Amino acid sequence: MNDVIDVPGRDGSLKTVGHISYLLHTIVAVAAVMPGAQASITLLAVAFILDLVKKSDANGTWQESHFAWRIRTVIAAAVLYVVTIPLWFFFLVPGWIAWTIISIWFLYRVVRGWMALNSNRPMPA
Repeated sequence: MNDVIDVPGRDGSLKTVGHISYLLHTIVAVAAVMPGAQASITLLAVAFILDLVKKSDANGTWQESHFAWRIRTVIAAAVLYVVTIPLWFFFLVPGWIAWTIISIWFLYRVVRGWMALNSNRPMPA
């Protein structure tokens, strides 16, 4: 690992950012799998932008992997949702099934990451 100068309070500050981001992701993910619940895409955009902006602050720390994990999760979910949009237009039920599976996968990734953050563990590459 790179030599990194330990900045007092940086670990706690990054962890707070991580908790905020995971919370916003969780709200969106839970709403996506609950019938009738709808969270704003704005919450996800705020969390995504927060992660992009603060990612460089985590360079060289165990928390760097959490920023990458959240960013990759949002990008992958977005791509999967976009790719499966045609299922909604041509086959309503398969579209609903596909989006439910994507949403459950998204929720799994958020919960897994948040649990690791709470335990001060990095995420896999």
